[in-house]
Amino acid sequence: MARKKVVAGNWKMNLTPSKAESFIGEIKDKINTDAVEVVLCVPYVNLATAQNALKGTKIHVGAQNMHYADEGAYTGEISGKMLAEMKVPYVIIGHSERREYFKESDTEVNIKSLKALKNNLIPIICIGETSKQRNSGRTFDVVRKQLSVALDDMTADDVKKVIIAYEPIWAIGTGVTATKEQAEEVCAAIRKQIEEKLGKSVADSTRILYGGSVTPDNAKELFNMPNIDGGLVGGASLKTSFEQVVRFE
Repeated sequence: MARKKVVAGNWKMNLTPSKAESFIGEIKDKINTDAVEVVLCVPYVNLATAQNALKGTKIHVGAQNMHYADEGAYTGEISGKMLAEMKVPYVIIGHSERREYFKESDTEVNIKSLKALKNNLIPIICIGETSKQRNSGRTFDVVRKQLSVALDDMTADDVKKVIIAYEPIWAIGTGVTATKEQAEEVCAAIRKQIEEKLGKSVADSTRILYGGSVTPDNAKELFNMPNIDGGLVGGASLKTSFEQVVRFE
């Protein structure tokens, strides 16, 4: 089954609205393509700016996080209901920085993902192991547990909408990238786990991304592996050379 590639840029906590508008102006024509589904996941304060700057293009806007409640006494948080009304179609859930700095658990990732789906958002669910876990041979156990909990209570139709991002924590922002074989091995295991849970058709239609020091130099070899359907890209998405990652030619 042909799965459309996805390249999602995660800006993290970078670029003020004025700088975001300027940067998008520089890159939008270069990354505006039908061949790849391009998403810019920007800080909350840049969502409207990015939407306005991207009008008339095929590029989508995504958020970097959301709360599991629709509303309530959660000062500083943003709900899926709010993102839905803003017509922001994508949201990153469970990025390793959220798990590490804000102590988000596997269960919280699951609850947020279910709420995102309820609000007709596409969750980009992040999973991945630390260097210590990899070095101790626990990569597949860790990833399997994270994925199992993340997909709990989801139907087959739900999982078909979800995007899974395998991001080995030891490769995020370190300049160290998993080899194409390492990344493919884990992404293939993720797809196999989905097949075991929900069947081959669901597994074949679920898009699985790789993230972790993706650059113009390694995007092509990573994204052309059989079970890697694109990437969740950090630092490289803040450079004009992001075009080369999107086109991975």
